[in-house]
Amino acid sequence: MSQNYLSEDHKLFRSTLRKFLEKEAVPYFEQWEKEKIVPRSFWKKMGEQGFLCPWVDEKYGGANVDFGFSVIINEELERVGCGLVGINNHNDIVVPYINTFGNEEQKERWLPGCITGDIITGIAMTEPGGGSDLASMRTTAVRDGDYYILNGEKTFITSGIAGDLFVVACRTDPKAEPAHKGISLIVVEKDTPGFSKGRQLEKVGQHSSDTSEIIFEDARVPAENLLGEEGKGFYYLMEKLQQERLLVAVGSVATAEKILEITIDYVTQRKAFGKPISKLQNTQFKIAEMATEIQLARTFVDDLIVNHMEKKDVVTQVSMAKWWITDMTKKLATQCMQLHGGYGYMEEYEIARRFRDVQATSIYAGTNEIMKSIIAKRMGL
Repeated sequence: MSQNYLSEDHKLFRSTLRKFLEKEAVPYFEQWEKEKIVPRSFWKKMGEQGFLCPWVDEKYGGANVDFGFSVIINEELERVGCGLVGINNHNDIVVPYINTFGNEEQKERWLPGCITGDIITGIAMTEPGGGSDLASMRTTAVRDGDYYILNGEKTFITSGIAGDLFVVACRTDPKAEPAHKGISLIVVEKDTPGFSKGRQLEKVGQHSSDTSEIIFEDARVPAENLLGEEGKGFYYLMEKLQQERLLVAVGSVATAEKILEITIDYVTQRKAFGKPISKLQNTQFKIAEMATEIQLARTFVDDLIVNHMEKKDVVTQVSMAKWWITDMTKKLATQCMQLHGGYGYMEEYEIARRFRDVQATSIYAGTNEIMKSIIAKRMGL
């Protein structure tokens, strides 16, 4: 890894986090995959060690550190397993909405718990049948005195089962033209009357990341839970998607590096025709090709991280990174499974889980087809 933007403090932080995960996550991860949830006790341990939202200001309990620390947490959790994506989602996708668009009272009410692990967050954008078309959302929020009355359903909600607090995109003005100008963000707490959690969804991979539906049936949410201004929700979502998609690219590079690492370990030990299969020309060529692609991805992502930290507009490049790197990692997982032979199809080998887990990355945070549409539009096509 090049990662020239990382200081000695960053490197020390990575070393501390990796040791923590080797003790507190790695031995239990397969169990969490079977149980299909990461226990709250682990969230609390992450909080105690300062690994939840360390970028938040010190007055709310954070450490006020830069985005480089978020990158490290993302990468190290991915090295353990993609099923820990709920923590990355909480740290660097959901909580930033509260931090950026929340008023002082909201920040004081919610941020400290997000940092300790007492509050697990989720974001509710996608609706059944809606997919990437956010402007067409049907969940409504009608003002009724000091409350909003929410009705509708959301699906594919990361941490939907474990979550305590959800940033919900909903339609506050059904007559707005264009439609996206009628969308607002409202924060919903789990004990809200009329709010319920649906079934936990059975996914192909990322099993320890609990994903569910959430339902609003005349849910009464205090009007003070409106995040930012009414009607600005779509713009808030667009503003934060650069970081979300960059983090998907970052995680995909880390996953690709881990997949190649376990595959090199396997091919150097596995023997066929009287020698390690790493000595076969086909294996060497495949490994060389994959190592090259990973290096290209790593160089591109590291450059984007620096630009993002400098608050530059890199939406086009982030969209490129998100689609290309997730596609690359999916192809790499397939090739590495093939290099494992029959054992690659066995659940006891890590490559099988990795193969399953990476399939979702080209779908969430905006499908790769949407990424190409964004790139084309920003090229003036």
